Amino acid sequence: MITKRHVLYAVLAFIAISAVCTALLNIILTSSSTEEKFKQNVQTAGTQYSDKSAVHLYFSDKSNSFLTAEERSLFHSENSAEFANIIIEALIDGPRQELMRTIPVETTIRALYVTRDGTAYVDISNTVTDTHPGGIKSELFTIYSIVNSLTLNIPEIDAVKILIGGREAMTLAGHIDLSFPFKANMLLIR
Repeated sequence: MITKRHVLYAVLAFIAISAVCTALLNIILTSSSTEEKFKQNVQTAGTQYSDKSAVHLYFSDKSNSFLTAEERSLFHSENSAEFANIIIEALIDGPRQELMRTIPVETTIRALYVTRDGTAYVDISNTVTDTHPGGIKSELFTIYSIVNSLTLNIPEIDAVKILIGGREAMTLAGHIDLSFPFKANMLLIR
């Protein structure tokens, strides 16, 4: 026998299911439009390489007093995100001349995006903080090794935002605020 209580429960269940379905539909529609906006605003890494081109990679000098450019010939990609990825990989590989490494060798690139406004988002693994030698100068050189190498070699990149482990980090090794994008710093270069 169906009572008023059963009818009330059925109506409430129907309303709840309708509300959940409406909420899920809104989430799906919102995420797909957000995804489209993201795709329109961001270049991701592709695999179109042209010839090699000369770039300047910035490493620390032997006395850890300033950054020095080391010229390298790297594969060039028309996609600025892919070219930035190639440059960061070369920085992680370390210098070939008598300079000092600025990024710990165990570091990997998790993701790299370049927005239309010219900001590169470089997401590197947590090992950069775990194996970093520490000290404000070493931290400064790690950051600006990345920033200067990207902004001074890729015209489409004006600033670099560093992310660690897929998230915004307060600092790289306890000293320098990473909450905003960095522009090139020519005063550190000799």
